[in-house]
Amino acid sequence: MEIVTLQVFVSLFLVVGSVLLFAFTCRQRDFDHADRLALLPLEKDQEK
Repeated sequence: MEIVTLQVFVSLFLVVGSVLLFAFTCRQRDFDHADRLALLPLEKDQEK
C-alpha cells in the first residue's frame, strides 16, 4: 500500500510540474517564434 501512495504523490508532482512549465512557456510566448518561422517561404520557392 505504501508503493501506491508513493506513486500517487509522484504522479501528482509530475502533473503539477508539467502544468506550471506549460504556463511559464505560454507566459513567455516561446511558441510565437515557431509560428512565424513556419510561415516563412523556403529558399527554393524564392528562386521561381
